[in-house]
Amino acid sequence: MEASREFVYQKFSEYYRDPYTLIPEVSLPEQREFGYLMFKERFMVRHRKFAEFKNLRATLAEAVPSDAYHSCAYYENPGFDMDKKGWMGADLVFDIDADHIPTSCNKIHDEFRCVKCGFEGRGITPEACPCCEATKFETKIWACELCIQSAREETAKLLDMLEHDFGFSQDELHVYFSGHRGYHVHIENEVVRSLDAMARKEIVDYVTGLGISILNKEDLSRRGKRRDAKKFSLHNFGWNRRLKVGMQDFLFNATKEDLKAVGLKNKALLDSKDTIIKRAINEGRWESINGVSIQTWLKLAEHIREMQSSKIDTVVTTDIHRLIRMNGTLHGKTGLKKVEFPAKNLQDFDPFTGAVAFKKGTAKVLVFDSPEFRLSGETLGPYKNQIVELPVAAAVMLICKRRAEVASNVQ
Repeated sequence: MEASREFVYQKFSEYYRDPYTLIPEVSLPEQREFGYLMFKERFMVRHRKFAEFKNLRATLAEAVPSDAYHSCAYYENPGFDMDKKGWMGADLVFDIDADHIPTSCNKIHDEFRCVKCGFEGRGITPEACPCCEATKFETKIWACELCIQSAREETAKLLDMLEHDFGFSQDELHVYFSGHRGYHVHIENEVVRSLDAMARKEIVDYVTGLGISILNKEDLSRRGKRRDAKKFSLHNFGWNRRLKVGMQDFLFNATKEDLKAVGLKNKALLDSKDTIIKRAINEGRWESINGVSIQTWLKLAEHIREMQSSKIDTVVTTDIHRLIRMNGTLHGKTGLKKVEFPAKNLQDFDPFTGAVAFKKGTAKVLVFDSPEFRLSGETLGPYKNQIVELPVAAAVMLICKRRAEVASNVQ
């Protein structure tokens, strides 16, 4: 695999040394820490400060990292060790990754193997091995159309909350394709900069719908009785509004199978859709529906909460010292770029075209195992133990994914 690593290294080197490569400047670079993962040596360089952004670009061209980052935080002395940096504030950052979203495709193309005992499986990598409880795994993951669409849907929910519940304008929401299997959202204004970790945790709880309280403890102790439905109420703001809208949409389209999947058996929910939407949801007369108890409303509300919440990586948002991938740089697991686009273009931006860095040349590779995939408008694969000539971008991706190795030099 040494020849394959060298091939990818050369492609990364050409990208960073190309004078036409655009690495957009971050705000206040002189107050940020920069770091990068060395491609060949595989160690992390941290605590770097650059007085001018052009010096950073020159460093990327010279060092040729597999991954490059900058801090979300602003520091008085970004080049010092952590305890001497002098934290001044941090951007509010969200990371949505298909790794954290259960999808039907996980068990098809994602694999994991416990480093300690060798236990193997498919799907989302567990936090601990079910056999030996070790926490270190070797993984082989993929980014398919369904993965990206799932991450896109979670990002859309996040953006809707940030805009309509928190009051941020679309101009304040910087949205990026991460270069791998998801999206990043950055907010850089003064309002959020001084928030500490606890304040960010409150935002995380809201976005994920954690701790929504519809009833007080006294009500909960007697739930299940129809008369208690009088105490069930939802107003028209924040999560209450989201629950109401979600309930209405769910019931309007619900089938018997949909109710069963949620754990509900109330025939009245199907027989009285229009009445429920009018009386209970629109007019707030939750107790007026015969055969529907408070327990039913709570179970339905919990399902809607799960559907309406955004599945973000909670650790990223609460970490006020976090390093985040730099816009315009390459992702070491795909060879794709992190790319910014307007929030309004979330549904239209195609990562498999817009994030492609290598657009010239071909390479012969021996592909061990690859599903069908799309890149730069071309559908490729599936491949199994065969030598194929591919566009450089596809060859780089498969090698980075450890699904291929170089068979010959670039044509």
